Amino acid sequence: MNANLPSAALEKVKFFYKFIRTPRTIGSVTPSSRYLTGKMIEPVPWQHIDSIAELGCGTGVITKAIHQKMKPGTAALLFEKDSYLRKQLAEQYPDSSTYADAQSLGFAVRQEGLEHLDCIVSGLPFANFPQTFRDSLIEQVHRCLKPGGYFIAFQYSLQMKKQLSRDFEIESIRFVMRNVPPAFVYVCRKKDADR
Repeated sequence: MNANLPSAALEKVKFFYKFIRTPRTIGSVTPSSRYLTGKMIEPVPWQHIDSIAELGCGTGVITKAIHQKMKPGTAALLFEKDSYLRKQLAEQYPDSSTYADAQSLGFAVRQEGLEHLDCIVSGLPFANFPQTFRDSLIEQVHRCLKPGGYFIAFQYSLQMKKQLSRDFEIESIRFVMRNVPPAFVYVCRKKDADR
């Protein structure tokens, strides 16, 4: 790849290349827009967040915004399946912990010595996953969040609304037109009573 490209353009080229190679795990042809990123981090009460995980970091657009907002000492767990992108994240955010598989969320939380997470942010394309994988992942998200903890995820459809409403209070669904493709941001809270 051409290192002379501006960083934003290089990021788009890398993302498109990854999408061509693995469209079922990347889910989009371009990184999240700043409008989508803003809608993802805006609802988080950062002063009360001591631990956060991001599932499907990609090129780190939302990761960067999270790290700009979180207070010092916040435990951040970053999950990215693509080894090249994961290596870049580890280099950019050495104080955060990087993991390869979002399905190891529960293991990672224990590994980090955490009791639970205050917030989980996700860019994973749930609609592309088999139902069993989706169920397993949502169950882990639910188990790892503290009661009242935030789960914020963007999707390109309303397909996940019914499933998410079983385990979470959906506080809002925000439509972001200025993204390619346009996206829905689900802002969810874990119900106080465990299922």
